[in-house]
Amino acid sequence: MADAPAIIVCDDEPDLRDAVAEYLGQRGFDVRCAGGGAELRILLAERAADLVLLDIAMPGESGLSVARSLRAQSDIGIVILSAAADVLDRVVGLEVGADDYIAKPVDLRELVARLRAVLRRRQATTPAPPAHQSTPAPTPSPMQAGHRIRMGRTWLELEARRLIGPAGQEIPLGPSEFALLRAFAERPGRVLTREALLELAHPRGEEHFDRSIDVRIARIRRKVEATPDRPAVIRTIRGAGYVFDPTAEA
Repeated sequence: MADAPAIIVCDDEPDLRDAVAEYLGQRGFDVRCAGGGAELRILLAERAADLVLLDIAMPGESGLSVARSLRAQSDIGIVILSAAADVLDRVVGLEVGADDYIAKPVDLRELVARLRAVLRRRQATTPAPPAHQSTPAPTPSPMQAGHRIRMGRTWLELEARRLIGPAGQEIPLGPSEFALLRAFAERPGRVLTREALLELAHPRGEEHFDRSIDVRIARIRRKVEATPDRPAVIRTIRGAGYVFDPTAEA
């Protein structure tokens, strides 16, 4: 990631958009502005960005639709900024692939802190090539080329929908286990409640109750944690939920 993170502020309110852009620019961000989804896509085609700050309520294509489209095409950071503070709206925003959801009005100092936190978390999930590798790695197959995220001693391959162990072996995953791991992998460092996890990782046809999440997490901890009874990768936050730590030692 560049020293000056590239951010696009996408909001149809010119005054708010310009004020946020000016504040971010003064704090070391490389900022561009868009008034809607179409203009945002033009800016991204011209030059990539590290993160998009995206309003939900825009004329024409909604911010949720734009976020869904962006996430299907790239791994860009997405932070939703919206006046809608309903819990369901926040869950939907996270479900379509946003990294964070901030309700208006927001203190600009908090906004900067949360944008930097998202950028740090996303940088931490980018795997580095092995330092000991002396010969060129073979060209990966399409199944191997998907986005890989380190989770403790394992790697989660999102596109291939599989978990790779420390010795390169594939670790069997059920559909509900993969859905849960994906929910954590796409939201590193964010505390997720049981209710949010049920919305994000609930397969159809399975009984819907919040304690089922605890059972699934116990199962996946046995696969990703070096010491499952002292979890470091997927930690319990008492009274709040669970959080995935992408920096946890393998």
